[in-house]
Amino acid sequence: MQFELIHDYPYEYTSDDVLFTIWAVRNHVVEAEMDAARTAFFSRGQACLRSSPLAKTYGWGIHHDEDSRIALYARGSDAYDDLKADPSLRHVKAMRSSK
Repeated sequence: MQFELIHDYPYEYTSDDVLFTIWAVRNHVVEAEMDAARTAFFSRGQACLRSSPLAKTYGWGIHHDEDSRIALYARGSDAYDDLKADPSLRHVKAMRSSK
């Protein structure tokens, strides 16, 4: 679900939007309750996309633009390599599953 949402709509959603949207779909949250559900969802700590299997397992690069919207880049692609080589970007590794 994360892949579809980010890949099909690059730079349209923030990571918080992705996490909440997937949670809302899985929990059958109705449109009228979205604002209250989003507040409740983020009132407790949430794992970030650094812990997502997209980056940890499948090796996708997640890029945030200046408005914190995200897009995916396949590891080894020209676009990924260009972003990886850009010294003006901050590079953060995905979180490990175990030590």
